[in-house]
Amino acid sequence: MAATPEIKLTRKDFVSDQTVRWCPGCGDYSILAQVQRVLPEIGVPKENIVFISGIGCSSRFPYYMNTYGIHSIHGRAPTLATGLSIANPDLSIWVITGDGDGLSIGGNHLIHAIRRNVNIKILLFNNRIYGLTKGQASPTSRVGKVTKSSPMGTIEEPVNPIALALAAEASFVARSMDAHPQHLAETLRRAADHVGTAFIEIYQNCVIFNPHEWDDLGDRKTRDDHLLYLEHGKHMIFGKNRDKGIRLRGFTPEVVSLDEVDLDEILVHDATSKPLASILSGMNFPAFPAPLGVIRDVRRQHYAAGIMDQVARAQAQKGAGDLDALYRSADLWTVDEREQVAGETSGEEPVIGLDEAYLDALGQEEEAGDAMEDQLTAARLADLDPKTPITVDANSSLARAVRQMHRHNIGCLLVTDDEDRLVGIFTERDLLTRVAGLVEDL
Repeated sequence: MAATPEIKLTRKDFVSDQTVRWCPGCGDYSILAQVQRVLPEIGVPKENIVFISGIGCSSRFPYYMNTYGIHSIHGRAPTLATGLSIANPDLSIWVITGDGDGLSIGGNHLIHAIRRNVNIKILLFNNRIYGLTKGQASPTSRVGKVTKSSPMGTIEEPVNPIALALAAEASFVARSMDAHPQHLAETLRRAADHVGTAFIEIYQNCVIFNPHEWDDLGDRKTRDDHLLYLEHGKHMIFGKNRDKGIRLRGFTPEVVSLDEVDLDEILVHDATSKPLASILSGMNFPAFPAPLGVIRDVRRQHYAAGIMDQVARAQAQKGAGDLDALYRSADLWTVDEREQVAGETSGEEPVIGLDEAYLDALGQEEEAGDAMEDQLTAARLADLDPKTPITVDANSSLARAVRQMHRHNIGCLLVTDDEDRLVGIFTERDLLTRVAGLVEDL
């Protein structure tokens, strides 16, 4: 029998026929492009790849991928991904979420998916703002951030996504950035190869509501001085001239000049070290360069594998089982449809007779309903003294129609053509639908 030829996929195979509807310049475009670039390389048929999202700008992602996709409810993407991973462990499952969707309403679901080590990839787009709902503070917004929901500045500490994932015992934790496409692509490849939960925080730019959040890290002229690129087994050296490094003073990291210290004093990255990962998670710009790359990468059994092991052990001990036999095993009874069944309330005296007061109350409700129905049937529209209908020419502007509605204090106009024939009705709802998209803060 001839071997099945290997299918060669390209980026175009993963591009859907849907128009991408993010704002021009949105960082999500870069992330989408890199995901579509990397997936052909991972050796998984696109029919075995699923993207699952919640609610938010990032959650449009499944529409733009020519794979299976689920646009789920707010914050619940990890739960659907968990169930799907158990039901079909052979799938490559990618969860797309944001700092609001994943760390606010979806926070607990995210934590439990990570701690269970479900075999999924989680991409958390972090722009430190709520974009879809037009600029409110998110769980990762900086202290003092002025937004529409925090006009005097936020007062709560932001969530640290990397520290949160590490606290949940994530087996793979990484960080990248939309403005560094090559680095992002390599990070995605590493995540795709990982068995278990792979969590990636992606610094993503919202050009409308938080456009300057990552300027210091994305500017090509200065970013080498502000970013620490992590590589397992290599010294933590950074800077445009590669002249600075990170060393530990006790348990506290500090930035040092390589001219002033020996190389063996500089920290060497170990992606298997949880204490070192914890230290890196607390290194925040501008006090430190922002760490990018794989922060933690360890191997442990993933959730579905653990469940299947338990199923196999149970079957070895008790056999494969019979669902029909289980249904019929105990606590069964047969009811003869001709048999009269007497019942009583457990622990109380049997109910004897009828509650006459209750029946009288039901009768009064029925009478009230009958009276209302009679009134609606007997009353005529003419009795209401309706206002004279106001018409507007179909060629009139919206502004003129609105003025007429305001002048006559009415909620609708009859629309007529050039021969005064009725062609439609213009209502307040039509106006709202037409202009709502033009108002920034409705």
